[in-house]
Amino acid sequence: MIAKLQIQLNTALYLRDPQSTDLGQKIVQEGIYMIDEIGFESFTFKKLSKRINSTEASIYRYFENKHRLLVYLIAWYWNYVEYKITFETHNISNAEEKLKIAIQLITSKLADDDNFPGISESVLQRIVISESDKTYLTKNVDQINREGLFKGYKSLCMTIASYMLEINPAFKFSRSLTSTCLEAAHQQIFFAEHLPRLTDIKKEEKMYDRNCEFLTSLIFSSLKS
Repeated sequence: MIAKLQIQLNTALYLRDPQSTDLGQKIVQEGIYMIDEIGFESFTFKKLSKRINSTEASIYRYFENKHRLLVYLIAWYWNYVEYKITFETHNISNAEEKLKIAIQLITSKLADDDNFPGISESVLQRIVISESDKTYLTKNVDQINREGLFKGYKSLCMTIASYMLEINPAFKFSRSLTSTCLEAAHQQIFFAEHLPRLTDIKKEEKMYDRNCEFLTSLIFSSLKS
């Protein structure tokens, strides 16, 4: 029997923890599928309520608006990626090896994880690729930041940056390089799929591997400079 795990998130992301009830889990699970299917702009709580045979009011008891739901989903994703990195590197002492594992995990095409049955990681990754910029490209980003809603993303950034500094303690741009690569991890895939003249990565089965190759080269070349 596979144990069901939970990703712990900042309580400011929600009004009521969706992981604590069947309805909350359904809101998250079906919200992921619907945003992936119709896009965040067309997504509404009214449409979601019809899909889950509930009411808009019941969804608003968990999330104050659809943007906060999107922030929750993206935060869950990055916390999950950090969980994977921590799990895969916990017995490894070599910083270069840890960094290579981290790069592999932030660029790999995710499969659904049976440890988290309420979340389709493969579908959520597509949302990260197409919609994640909308979590912070908003007028109230400073308020959202003060509430600590990007804490998971920052934690992941600091974890990867710490590996860089283990390799080269004199490197001045560990956080800048890490955040750039975290963004590139999904932006290059988006460009390959929709704006191909902005990237050298081709839309094909191995585009995730090519993206890993690109970011590995970028990071280790920068650390040696």
